[in-house]
Amino acid sequence: MILESQVAMKESLPNYGGQAVIEGVMMRGSMGVAIAMRAPNHEIVIYTEKLQGIYKSRLTRIPFLRGLVALWDALGLGMRALTISANIQTGEDEKLEGPQLFLTLGIALLFAVTLFFLAPAGAGHLSETILGWGPWAGNLLEGLVRLAILVGYIWLIGFMPDIQRVFAYHGAEHKTINAFESGAELTPDNVARFSLEHPRCGTAFLLTLVLFSVVIFSLLGPLPVGWRLFSRVAMLPVLAGIAYEYIRWTAHHMSSPIVRMLIKPNLALQRLTTREPNLEMLEVSIAAFNAMRAEEAIVNL
Repeated sequence: MILESQVAMKESLPNYGGQAVIEGVMMRGSMGVAIAMRAPNHEIVIYTEKLQGIYKSRLTRIPFLRGLVALWDALGLGMRALTISANIQTGEDEKLEGPQLFLTLGIALLFAVTLFFLAPAGAGHLSETILGWGPWAGNLLEGLVRLAILVGYIWLIGFMPDIQRVFAYHGAEHKTINAFESGAELTPDNVARFSLEHPRCGTAFLLTLVLFSVVIFSLLGPLPVGWRLFSRVAMLPVLAGIAYEYIRWTAHHMSSPIVRMLIKPNLALQRLTTREPNLEMLEVSIAAFNAMRAEEAIVNL
């Protein structure tokens, strides 16, 4: 997923974001979203809608708080896009919205928080109570465990054939946006020449959030186990806001050699979440991008 922001990296170009879905790609701007999917009959099916709710709120313009919109993108909008793409493959017509959407999001969020935050926090606490380590050492171990779980999880699911195809569509999403931002004509052959990596990728957002968590949680000092676990959950919005602003800042300063050095770990991790797409996948990604642009044009009328 590429994180979208309201302010252009280049004055003449808006920043578009997206996400890979099942046999397709979601692309979104500031006012509209489009999902293009390759149906079982090999035709490209396109779904579009206007962005409402949180996307029209002041949160999108307030530094640090706009990171919450990025979180909703990864959870709410992303989950709905995955559901729509899954329904295209199965032929079902089931909407994921209302209580069902929030229940699904709640379960997914609980799993993610437990795996990536509470379990490492437990490991850090045990190192302090059983091994007698100090709080700085315990927090460092917690951060290393969290990083290992993140990288290991991505690496393991990358062996699944279905996930490999999703990762290839992720690569198609990156290539399409890279081609657009370079001013190239969006054809599969042209887009194929561009990089699989993008500085605003959601993978970079996750890695940045994990790395900043080591610093932020260390500043909290020693805590009883209950408060330690609570703080890991309560600080998630803060970490999301900081990580989003950092990704946004680096994306706006790519001409700096220092920034290019800083983002190398983020780009390196993307090699695990992207695969080289074929021309048919690029055709789907381009269709999603063009449909999103058309939807934005309609909203602007």
